[in-house]
Amino acid sequence: MKEIRLGIAGIGNMGVAHGKRVLEGQIKGCRLTAISDFNKERANRSFPEISYYEKPEEMIASGEIDALLIATPHFAHTPIGIAALNGGIHTLVEKPISVHKADCERLLAAHRDKKIVFGAMFNLRMEPVNQQIKHLIESGELGEIFRINWTITNWFRTQAYYDSGNWRATWKGEGGGVLLNQCPHQLDLWQWWFGMPDKVHAFCAFGRHHDIEVEDDVTAYMHYDNGCTGVFITSTGEAPGTNRLEVIADRGKLIVEDGKITFVRNTVPTREHIRCEKGFSAQPATQTSQIAVPKGFLGFGHRETIQNFIDAIRNGCPLTAPGEEGIYSVELANSMLLSTLENRAIDLPMDSKAYEAVLNRMIEENSTAEQSTAPVAQ
Repeated sequence: MKEIRLGIAGIGNMGVAHGKRVLEGQIKGCRLTAISDFNKERANRSFPEISYYEKPEEMIASGEIDALLIATPHFAHTPIGIAALNGGIHTLVEKPISVHKADCERLLAAHRDKKIVFGAMFNLRMEPVNQQIKHLIESGELGEIFRINWTITNWFRTQAYYDSGNWRATWKGEGGGVLLNQCPHQLDLWQWWFGMPDKVHAFCAFGRHHDIEVEDDVTAYMHYDNGCTGVFITSTGEAPGTNRLEVIADRGKLIVEDGKITFVRNTVPTREHIRCEKGFSAQPATQTSQIAVPKGFLGFGHRETIQNFIDAIRNGCPLTAPGEEGIYSVELANSMLLSTLENRAIDLPMDSKAYEAVLNRMIEENSTAEQSTAPVAQ
């Protein structure tokens, strides 16, 4: 099939990095033909030989692109994505695909023509360690999952980071804090591995560690209809931070830390051993092993995700991260915030309109100063 002409909306840190991958030939079957950004000087400084458009809608209608990669601030993902899909342009959206579930629903509704490829930049799905975890779960190797604990607090940020732009860590500028900015990938992996819970009860601390109006510290409890429970902890104010996932299941315990997977395997499944008539507290014997992770990975998966998107357009190969699945991580983040703001457990699927109203209220109550236009960096 023909070479795909790619446009990029948003020429900040991520937009520039994606564009350079294409120009350097890292993405096969694709070439960069157009860019859009409100800052012409910045865009031309990064890509002086590429056609420039101030507004993404102009680029979409230009006839210069077949596909669009959206790397703008979060709130712009929805309207630009809708314009692209309505214009028959294949679309890849950076995380999160929208700020809130109601906008996700609007974006997904625009994907009427299924011949148009719609993907999400959940590049961590490409990491071999994450694919191995998914294989272990789906293959039944772990058996029934009882409990999930994920502590990911290695997102440390200084006050200077938040002070670098008055759009940062605001309801109006980003629509949230650590859940919307740092953790969309982890929330996506959570639902990719374990599915969606039926209830979320969260405790988000707003400005606990920094002078900001949104959450920078979160502890969330999740419940599944089969009785499985999970705890998700994240923060941008802890040092040294931790990134440790534990999955407790019938056939043992999976520990993921420092890029390594350790499986403490029960020689007899827990459900079987618990009916043992010998002893009162004797646990099943275990065997500990390191699960091999394939080598040869080239980074954080951005290149592989873009290549997968281009291959889906050219050859019809399945998307690793379909755009429609982007709504789940957004719903998890929204439900955690809503749970805290209303001090109650949230049943899923959540009421998207109810959360949208709450978010709009938070924006109104906290818009004490006019927000400048956000830079395009993710």
